[in-house]
Amino acid sequence: MASEAEKDPASVFDFTVKDANGNNVDLSMYKGKILLIVNVASKCGMTNSNYTELNQLYEKYKDQGLEILAFPCNQFGEEEPGSNEQIVDFVCSRFKSEFPVFGKIEVNGDNAAPLYKFLKLGKWGIFGDEIQWNFAKFLVDKNGQAVDRYYPTTSSLTIERDVRKLLALS
Repeated sequence: MASEAEKDPASVFDFTVKDANGNNVDLSMYKGKILLIVNVASKCGMTNSNYTELNQLYEKYKDQGLEILAFPCNQFGEEEPGSNEQIVDFVCSRFKSEFPVFGKIEVNGDNAAPLYKFLKLGKWGIFGDEIQWNFAKFLVDKNGQAVDRYYPTTSSLTIERDVRKLLALS
């Protein structure tokens, strides 16, 4: 999808992605905010704990500049098989999530969304380039740069210290 980013994006804010309804969303609308970007799934063993903790984190810090951007992905164990409409219904009805859920994407391989190709460019050491599983998380600073990457098993609540630091609350 060539329209998803400029030729050489300098930050996350240079990307346009699709929301769950297929509408373009220019990520520059989040300039000046801290972002936690997460690939999500509805049928994963980590779904309940992750959505619960993401909601807690969002509720606590949304008014101070945190946005959580959820990108459904079906690449891991086919644990996000539903349509965008079914996914949003699940997230909103079961977890009452208020953060945005975008259109389903791929995060690895030739068809990986350009946003994820950009996020994976960082020097992540032991992580390597590929996303390991559902609920991998990228913490993005106010300038649109990924500053931390977390394993899928990392509790969203343990990321709170890093969020507070970027929000200048600690």
